[in-house]
Amino acid sequence: MTTHGKPVLVATDLSARTDRAVDRATQLAGEWGVRLIVLHAIEPDSRLHARPELANQAMREVLADPEADVDILPALDLAPTAIVEAAKSADCGLIVTGVARFNHVGDYFIGTAVDHVVRHATVPVLVVKQRPHNAYRTIVVATDYSSCSRLALLTAAEFFPDAAIHLVHAYHVPYEAWLRSDEVREDVTREAQRELDAFVLDPAIPANVRQRISAKLVYGETHTVLSSTAYELGADLLVLGTHGSGGYFAAVMGRMAESLLRCADIDTLVVREIGSTGSEHR
Repeated sequence: MTTHGKPVLVATDLSARTDRAVDRATQLAGEWGVRLIVLHAIEPDSRLHARPELANQAMREVLADPEADVDILPALDLAPTAIVEAAKSADCGLIVTGVARFNHVGDYFIGTAVDHVVRHATVPVLVVKQRPHNAYRTIVVATDYSSCSRLALLTAAEFFPDAAIHLVHAYHVPYEAWLRSDEVREDVTREAQRELDAFVLDPAIPANVRQRISAKLVYGETHTVLSSTAYELGADLLVLGTHGSGGYFAAVMGRMAESLLRCADIDTLVVREIGSTGSEHR
């Protein structure tokens, strides 16, 4: 019900903001009984770059327990590349990061760096916004009925077996400005509901997971629907599926997902489906 024994890697720039990600990663690694790897990409002009022997001590200072049994990994590379390569090398099951500056040119993780990590990491990426006080209790999972959104759902269910899962699909009437018809909207709604029901009943979703799902069809644009639904439910985690280069996430990565990751005030888990080139609609 976890990362199957694989380590959790957390990236930090040693700022106060990223201690939230470190704390969440520490909590998850402890809960799952796996190793925690703490990575810091050392800036070329920093004191740690000049004296790498100080890196271990500096990185332990961001831990709630500096004496904790964790792996400290300073990296002399730009953060996005270092994170992806370290996760591959250590065969990690999850990458955790916060929202903070990661390099000397002022690039922020939310933006080009998160795009790079999500598109190249072979494991889920958890972007932490909130200070962790409890385990995740209420999860919103976005679905477009594709295989990657199903993988996101199953991953969230496996990672967080005690959390309530709210499966949400946003829909709208095509060309609504020209088709002002209640009948058209009712037809579109019925079809969307039929597809949502079929998605939940898919044999690929185990019965024990299906029992935990509360499926919700919401009219509106994806960004607005997910943000408002998460707020209304008091959710503490938003889950998105991606192919990395196609399908659902390709449509929203540049506009919607980056905006959600930047603006949504709850943690966000991005699950990338490996080896698929497009969405698999029912």
